[in-house]
Amino acid sequence: MAKKIIIAGGGTGGHIFPALAIANALKQLDPGVELLFVGARGRMEMEKVPQAGYPIKGLDIAGFNRSSLLKNIALPFKLIRSFFQVRRIFNDFAPDAAIGVGGYSSFPVLRLAQARGIPTFIHESNSFAGRANQMLGRKAAAIFVAGEGMQQFFPAEKLVLTGNPVRPGIVKTAGIPKGEALRFFGLQEGKPTVLAVGGSLGARSINEALAAGFQELADAGLQLIWQTGKTDAARWKQKADGSRGLWVGDFITQMEQAYAAADIVVSRAGAMAVAELCVVGRPVLFVPYPHAAEDHQTANARALVEQDAALMVPDAEAGARIVPELIALAKSPAKQEQLTRNIKKLGVTNADETIAQAILNRIANS
Repeated sequence: MAKKIIIAGGGTGGHIFPALAIANALKQLDPGVELLFVGARGRMEMEKVPQAGYPIKGLDIAGFNRSSLLKNIALPFKLIRSFFQVRRIFNDFAPDAAIGVGGYSSFPVLRLAQARGIPTFIHESNSFAGRANQMLGRKAAAIFVAGEGMQQFFPAEKLVLTGNPVRPGIVKTAGIPKGEALRFFGLQEGKPTVLAVGGSLGARSINEALAAGFQELADAGLQLIWQTGKTDAARWKQKADGSRGLWVGDFITQMEQAYAAADIVVSRAGAMAVAELCVVGRPVLFVPYPHAAEDHQTANARALVEQDAALMVPDAEAGARIVPELIALAKSPAKQEQLTRNIKKLGVTNADETIAQAILNRIANS
């Protein structure tokens, strides 16, 4: 009889892409497995999951709004409503296991599964675990983590060190000729190339620093691939209009080309970005988003900085430091080589398969 598994969570690419990678690995290992995603209505997963070919159910749920306390008035009612919605989903689908990847919908799904004695699994992508995952971890069958030191958040006997799943195309970056990748962005060979990424919505501090300093980068002999994100995309494109040695756009659909073209990367420090940069092995300057829950992006970046595998600039200092730091790094081949060597040691390419196999083994034995 086919096994049925619910995968719950989303909200950002950092949750959705690992979830899809795990789903694909489950299907590869057991083509008969039935998968159902559960997400939050109005969030990114409601679009991305169906595009990947999987069914998804949406919950009326939202997270705590830190910027406006008034917007949290309806939160308890939404949470209660989501539990009723999850109950209906469970009654209809009858899952054999539930996997939580983080995001608003993970909590009610895994909470109900645990109440019903259904095996639950958590994928914690960050170096600092969120409170919901910490609560759920006490009754989870296994907790898959990206790095060491997570016993401060979870029972040590339940931890499984797997790394973070990355998109399949990213693993193939090494096979893309650099010249081909540079031509993809209309840039020249022989010039140091910086890739700037700040997530799908963009990173204001990174964008403002580059808008003010891309001419300084050009004067230093660097060229730039600049993913601005959706927020104020037209403004950033207008700033860069007519400039040479520069590709600017709100989203890069083929990130493997961007990584192949880049000599240096400046990026936020979400878990997915960190995992991908470890796999492709590029010198990186992290600018962590300071308002992420529990400041987990700073924890993610610091874990690499402490191993001489990355550089970091606080968001508040981005305007003054990003461009000078990039120029200094471009002028130091020895530092680039050190960062590349150390970050590559942390790259994991088979995390999705490891997680999927552990889940299937546990279900088979339950």
